[in-house]
Amino acid sequence: MNEVKVFCPATIANLSCGFDVLGLCLDNVGDEMIVRKSAEKGVRITKIEGANLPLEAEKNVAGVALLAMLEELESNADFDPIAIGFEIEIYKHIKAGSGIGSSAASSAGAVFGANELLGNPFSRKELVKFAMQGEKLASGNAHADNVAPALLGGFTLVRSSNPLDIIKIDSPNELFATVIHPQIELKTSDARSVLKQTVSLKSAITQWGNVGGLVAGLYTQDYDLIGRSLHDEIVEPLRSVLIPGFDLIKQSAYENGALGSGISGSGPSIFALSRGKETAEKIAKGMSAVYDKMNLPYEIHVCKVNDTGMKVI
Repeated sequence: MNEVKVFCPATIANLSCGFDVLGLCLDNVGDEMIVRKSAEKGVRITKIEGANLPLEAEKNVAGVALLAMLEELESNADFDPIAIGFEIEIYKHIKAGSGIGSSAASSAGAVFGANELLGNPFSRKELVKFAMQGEKLASGNAHADNVAPALLGGFTLVRSSNPLDIIKIDSPNELFATVIHPQIELKTSDARSVLKQTVSLKSAITQWGNVGGLVAGLYTQDYDLIGRSLHDEIVEPLRSVLIPGFDLIKQSAYENGALGSGISGSGPSIFALSRGKETAEKIAKGMSAVYDKMNLPYEIHVCKVNDTGMKVI
């Protein structure tokens, strides 16, 4: 193959209790990207639709991620660095600053597509470290909680970033996500700036218990345990004030049957998890009514968890 078209899924990171370590992949929301081989060494972004983003590879998360991958390939004797070059077209459907992994979709999509064209020299888990460099450009922090689920699908737990240790967790069959995005942009770097650098031992203990409970609930398909564990003791109280109508949206989600609800990534999107599509759609109607009353434009998505992640289309 000389060209590949990739679906780059949106993601929900943190999942309330799992700041920077937990994420999930959504199945019907995402970008598209075309990656093609080039006779000219290096990375060129030739087209971007749907967003005003830089075409220069060194200033674009997709370019930075792919350049990191090429740098490692150049140290591999099995590859001829002179022959390795790529062109990228990006079709953005995930808005920047939405909180559902816009930069992660581009970062992960670029390395996934190039890897396919090269015959998959890297596993999907190995691609995560390259995609993380795109995230570093976007937010100043090379975090994996969005790029890992985008590449691997399902839920992912980042046990360690150094050395990188990621565990994929399959989603319970009936689990659905509802995500509402108020049409404001909240940069990850700005959302990080409100966080405290220390937490109390009491809060940390509560958070550890919830992370363990959520992982256990996913493995055992215990929906009630999943719901009890979707509580953020540390980050949500600080970030929620940046999101219009957050408390009302969360209250509406619970009233309409959500297992749990919280900030998607760094916001401003808000997610709710539920058992069954009917409940997820009921939650969507309730969330929509809140922002309709506030006259605040929004986008809303009802999604099953995507267990496969990135895919060629």
